[in-house]
Amino acid sequence: MPIPAYKPPSKDRYDIVIVGGAAVGSSVAYWLSQALGDNASILVVERDSTYTFSSTALSTSAIRQQYSNPINVKISQFGVEIIRSFAERMKPFYPDEPSPDLGFKEYGYLYCCSPEGVDAAKARVDLQRSLGAHTVFLDQDGIRERFPYVNVEDLGGASWGAEAEGWFDSMGLLNGFRRAARRSGVEYIDNAVTGLTVENGRVVAAALSTGEAVSCGTLVNAAGPRAQMIAGMAGLSIPVEPRKRHSFVFSSATPIPGRMPNVIDLTGTFVRPEGELFLTGNTPSDDGPAGYEDFEILHAEFDEYIWPALWHRIPNFDALKVQQSWTGHYEYNTLDHNGIVGFHPEVANFMFANGFSGHGLQQSPAVGRAVSELIIHGAFQTLDLTPFQYERIPRNEPFMEEAVI
Repeated sequence: MPIPAYKPPSKDRYDIVIVGGAAVGSSVAYWLSQALGDNASILVVERDSTYTFSSTALSTSAIRQQYSNPINVKISQFGVEIIRSFAERMKPFYPDEPSPDLGFKEYGYLYCCSPEGVDAAKARVDLQRSLGAHTVFLDQDGIRERFPYVNVEDLGGASWGAEAEGWFDSMGLLNGFRRAARRSGVEYIDNAVTGLTVENGRVVAAALSTGEAVSCGTLVNAAGPRAQMIAGMAGLSIPVEPRKRHSFVFSSATPIPGRMPNVIDLTGTFVRPEGELFLTGNTPSDDGPAGYEDFEILHAEFDEYIWPALWHRIPNFDALKVQQSWTGHYEYNTLDHNGIVGFHPEVANFMFANGFSGHGLQQSPAVGRAVSELIIHGAFQTLDLTPFQYERIPRNEPFMEEAVI
């Protein structure tokens, strides 16, 4: 297939420039385009238009409601609403072909806890259920009854999302948002922002790697793991860095009966079915900042840490063979593992949509809507994401989430 000729931006000024066009950036573009129509010019600058190295494409594409923070539960509930209704929502933008079905597998999460962690796990379940989630707490007998292949000897129990949790097609979500935004007038270009011009407390222009510069009314930082790079161009700083996450798809000589959930082990290792195979990963043993271009996979992570954890928790996994592996990046917020959403108080038209620490894909529907509300109305109109706003960063006041994977 021939490489398409470079297409420069069609204008030298846009009302809104979004840096990054993966799940979060394209969700922002979608919600803005549906609210503003032809009343605003919107440009999305995406450095990797194939999305080969995007966190969206390299994610494990899952969504859960098992959080310790009410707002994170509500964000996921809206995400589930969008995922379930996505094909219907996208129909107007696919007039001549089927709209994307995200293939949502509502198999739930089984979040294991130690005997010492039972009270905290039950408190989280109570919180989640008070917000309408379907989470239940299972003791050892309850786990054995539903998931007899799980070793419960060292467990105090587990919380299980009986519905509205599972995994889905990440690229289907991204491509749907992107197509809808483009068909609603949003312009996408394959390019990179290399500099920002700030005057009188506002970003006035973004320089592109191809030499052009575009003026903007609002600049949205949706650059994922490169969020701090973009913030730094405006003289700003956020505690967001790339962290590598290795994913492995394996086959097992022994099948797992029934509908298997996403099992989260005490070690942080997770495993779930992927068709006839299984997908697994963990928080790496050497979990530090990575280079922006470093996607080298650490195969020893599977052999030394993941497989022993899998075999201990699910003894059926005694004979495994890795079939595929890859490495993606979390945009890791080192302060509190939660997103940063909102305008900067001094560079007044610089909008953050960053630092979701592995939750960006599942939170992208709600975050995109929230960013559009801030830009259009100056305040949140639906979910109140005020705890995610930038102001907590310089105050060093974490907005903590206990249930981090």
